[in-house]
Amino acid sequence: MARFTFRLPDIGEGIAEAEIVAWHVKIGDRVEEDQQVADMMTDKATVEMESPVSGVVVELAGEVGDQVPIGSALMIVETDGDGAEAPPASEEVEEQIEAENPGVEEAQVLPGTGRKTADAVGGGAPQATPLEAPQPSSPAATPLHHPSAGPPPRAGEEAKVLASPAVRARAADLGIDLAEVKADGDRVRHADLDAFLRYGSTQGYHAPHASRAREDQPVKVIGMRRRIAENMAASKRAIPHFTYVDEIDVTALEAMRGDLNANRGSRPKLTMLPFMIVAICRAIPEFPMLNARYDDEAGVVTRHGRIHLGMAAQTDAGLMVPVIRDAQDKNVWQLASEITRLAEAARTGKAKSEELSGSTLTVTSLGPLGGIATTPVINRPEVAIIGPNKIVERPMFAKNRNGGDDIVRAKLMNLSISCDHRVVDGHDAASFVQAVKKLLETPVLLFAD
Repeated sequence: MARFTFRLPDIGEGIAEAEIVAWHVKIGDRVEEDQQVADMMTDKATVEMESPVSGVVVELAGEVGDQVPIGSALMIVETDGDGAEAPPASEEVEEQIEAENPGVEEAQVLPGTGRKTADAVGGGAPQATPLEAPQPSSPAATPLHHPSAGPPPRAGEEAKVLASPAVRARAADLGIDLAEVKADGDRVRHADLDAFLRYGSTQGYHAPHASRAREDQPVKVIGMRRRIAENMAASKRAIPHFTYVDEIDVTALEAMRGDLNANRGSRPKLTMLPFMIVAICRAIPEFPMLNARYDDEAGVVTRHGRIHLGMAAQTDAGLMVPVIRDAQDKNVWQLASEITRLAEAARTGKAKSEELSGSTLTVTSLGPLGGIATTPVINRPEVAIIGPNKIVERPMFAKNRNGGDDIVRAKLMNLSISCDHRVVDGHDAASFVQAVKKLLETPVLLFAD
């Protein structure tokens, strides 16, 4: 029978290896040509791997989370099988793998992994090497981590308690052990549950839906979450951050935004973010040191003439930063459209590699969850990141026509900025925020030439 080694192809310029983020097959499965078999992550893009041949899977290159070098074996397929069961690993397979891993005897490993090949007798899932703890199950069989289902229901005293299905369902919803409920008669009724809720129990029950202990759940840090962890650690380790926060009165801006949205027609609804981006782009020419990238190994700071604005976006896979190219050339409506498009592409995993790289300055916003102030982490190798916070209504003093003070209702927002202190001085950061503040507090300036 013929064996085909599917090697990880070159899936991006300058990419040396890729991470396994999901297996869609396991050893013993039959695959068809062009069937999706794995998801591989490079940088911040996930690439779907499809089998070039049909056959039965006999080897897989490690577990979810492992790194696989470009050109090494990702999967070995038996091309002349009926797919009924996985054939055992043979000398031919071992010779193929040994050729790629010289010096490894008996417990062979696939390139780029720390996992043994399939058991020579049963052709089962990859086994742990002697240097690592055994894994509870095959990664190919369970490509994703799932929460534990918890212990099975007890079959002790509760099973002997007489109660109607409705009472049992209510007790289960409340987390009550029926064996603890004193019944007024031969069975537990709703009235008995009510009395139990009022007076508590011997187990210290006090309220419905009380918090209960749960089992520990180990979650492997892989894929996008691992990339985020590595990038954030590198940023905090290498960059001396400082954060500056100032308060901005956005009452007039919010009124203008409301008027524009009321007359927007078929154009997208405007949030605060497009106005913030316009203000940033108008202020940057006076503070070019903020729209820059620092190559600390070469000792070179590049001040960019164009503003490629990174927009931190939360997705199910983790934090991603799609990039608005040439933000300085776009108006609020164009920015709103681009923000919507890029955010949707990031959430659905359809963002292209070039849309997730090359930013020169980043804005990060939690929207309504923005809090009072933030201390955002710089998106290395950039030198600054800007974080608008939540808009709140508060009373404030305002000068009246007579020179006195009136108390008025105002919409206020704190604006945070974190900077690389090796490149940006505190005075420059504060002055930049003041320039942005002036534009946002006098919003007509955002549209003036």
